[in-house]
Amino acid sequence: MKFIDEAIIQVIAGKGGDGVASFRREKFIPRGGPDGGDGGRGGSIFAIADRNINTLIDYRFSRIYRAKNGQNGQGSDRYGKSAEDIVLRMPIGTLIKNAHTDQVVADLVHDGQKILLARGGDGGLGNLHFKSSINRAPRQFTYGGPGQEFELTLELKILADVGLLGMPNAGKSTLIRAVSAARPKVADYPFTTLHPNLGMVRVDQNRSFVMADIPGLIEGAAEGVGLGHRFLKHLTRTRLLLHVIDMMPLDESKDLVHEARALMMELQKYDESLFQKPRWLVLNKVDMMPEESRAELCRQFVEKLEWKGKYFIVSALTGEGCKLLTYAIMDYLEHNLLSQTENSAPANQ
Repeated sequence: MKFIDEAIIQVIAGKGGDGVASFRREKFIPRGGPDGGDGGRGGSIFAIADRNINTLIDYRFSRIYRAKNGQNGQGSDRYGKSAEDIVLRMPIGTLIKNAHTDQVVADLVHDGQKILLARGGDGGLGNLHFKSSINRAPRQFTYGGPGQEFELTLELKILADVGLLGMPNAGKSTLIRAVSAARPKVADYPFTTLHPNLGMVRVDQNRSFVMADIPGLIEGAAEGVGLGHRFLKHLTRTRLLLHVIDMMPLDESKDLVHEARALMMELQKYDESLFQKPRWLVLNKVDMMPEESRAELCRQFVEKLEWKGKYFIVSALTGEGCKLLTYAIMDYLEHNLLSQTENSAPANQ
């Protein structure tokens, strides 16, 4: 299935049915009084988060969603039928905005979360409602109200605990294959990954987290160079970023320290909050380095980079160091979640 993470749609709720001015006319009852019924309510349009959907492809090709109008009222106190509502199923993580004002309408983050996008018009009143002691034969009625109409932008931001970022061919796809059941394409050329991939990493029987892999970034990505800038938004919901470094690039003239700093700058240019997220270094492809000197070479790289945070030495191809990395991530996520829970708990009075 083609991965689509952006779409523009138009939602048009139904108009309410008109009320009617009618009078009861039966044999032997020449002046039965008003009996005009109300119009039915117009159909509304809702969005609901569905965990079984992972792309917005349905909304790329079908862009206009129009609910039906309510039926008009009738005589003999008969009310018009209300129109059926339309429910649009969207992936969890979909951000819905007004296309003209850029105002956030909804953020679908929970399975089954239901949001009203456009309200249907109310039905009009029949002349039955205007009867009074001084107005025995009212001819007044009201028309149904119009339904709401909006143009909306849909933006899918993947929900994951951990996000992988790095230059092309850094080994991100190989890493997610090594620690999860995800099977993204792996090859020895840049930009093998063309869309985000999700993998469930199971550490123990009841301990797991979700990892996201996005296309590789290159210098200038924040200005639109390469592919990765289109998918950086998928890292905004993650709780931890893993900066994967290719320690043995095919081009030996590459300055790894410069590339690592350039990627950090791209993050900062794109979104300061993304740059401020907790980030660990993952030094990959160490299986290609001499075993007796790999630890020292990695230490020298970290020192040149002036990196003060955590770093891990792994080989995604052989699995070396991957288990230690996943356990450290799991411990961090659990500790972070526990701290948030304690901070949000009300103080004892």
